[in-house]
Amino acid sequence: MDGAGLSQRERAILAAIEKDLRADAGLDRHLRTMRPGPPFRGAPSGFRRHPLAGGTCLCGAVTATLLVMAASSSSPALIWAFAGTWVLTLVGLLLLVCRWSQRLVAGAYAGDVAGDGGASRDGGRADDELG
Repeated sequence: MDGAGLSQRERAILAAIEKDLRADAGLDRHLRTMRPGPPFRGAPSGFRRHPLAGGTCLCGAVTATLLVMAASSSSPALIWAFAGTWVLTLVGLLLLVCRWSQRLVAGAYAGDVAGDGGASRDGGRADDELG
């Protein structure tokens, strides 16, 4: 660090945070037993926890395959199969985007602890600049 060390107040706050973290037995046990695993260990379980995302990815791959097959053969059955899977893929994507936007909005409102629309985040400085 270029500047001076922590002030006495900052050291006291840091000590209080460390004390609270040490008091959490579950966190302590989890941190002590953490072991590095295989690099792609979480990928299959991700689709098990999110079946809509997995189904949409699978449907997208089938749609792309059917598109190539329908374009090369011009078979009406392949074209209709492509159209059906394309619609299912779009519906899945729409549901995923709706779920994502709901989580995004819920997270934005959860960050507003003071209940004043975020006006207190800057410590009231924005009002001082205007007036």
